[in-house]
Amino acid sequence: MGVEIERKFLLRSDAWRAQIERTVLMAQGYLNGHAEVASGAQLTSVRVRLEGDVAALNIKSREAGPSRQEFEYAIPVDEARALLALCVGGRIEKLRHLVRHGAHLWEIDEFADDNAGLVVAEVELETVGQAFERPDWLGAEVTHLTRYYNLALAAHPYAAWTVAERDVPAAG
Repeated sequence: MGVEIERKFLLRSDAWRAQIERTVLMAQGYLNGHAEVASGAQLTSVRVRLEGDVAALNIKSREAGPSRQEFEYAIPVDEARALLALCVGGRIEKLRHLVRHGAHLWEIDEFADDNAGLVVAEVELETVGQAFERPDWLGAEVTHLTRYYNLALAAHPYAAWTVAERDVPAAG
């Protein structure tokens, strides 16, 4: 069984851009809907992702927070394209920038289309309590705010958020 442990943050500046090691274009969609997962009617999200010339089917448990079960399987690109056509909700388009800071490789997702303007940094950890060096460009943590999860963004994109939804306490 796979377990993903990651923390998610907003950014306070664009200083991370000078540290980009690599950028990849990503497109992804979900084979089940956010409402069913959020209500508990379904216990997992099922995602199809195209990442450059690589494709995968991904299944994540519905828990909010830094630790969730995750299973990922490589699939042929042509099958991923066919599955993306079957997805519910909106499609997520983003650039993923890989930025090394300290001992960790950060994934910074810069969203496009209906989620344009949203930029989120994620760091994968080995344990929930693992310490990590916080870059100066890191802003408020949003790990526990499910509206920042890609499944939620597919159903309720950033462009449709209210001022209250966009309001997050400053990083401490």
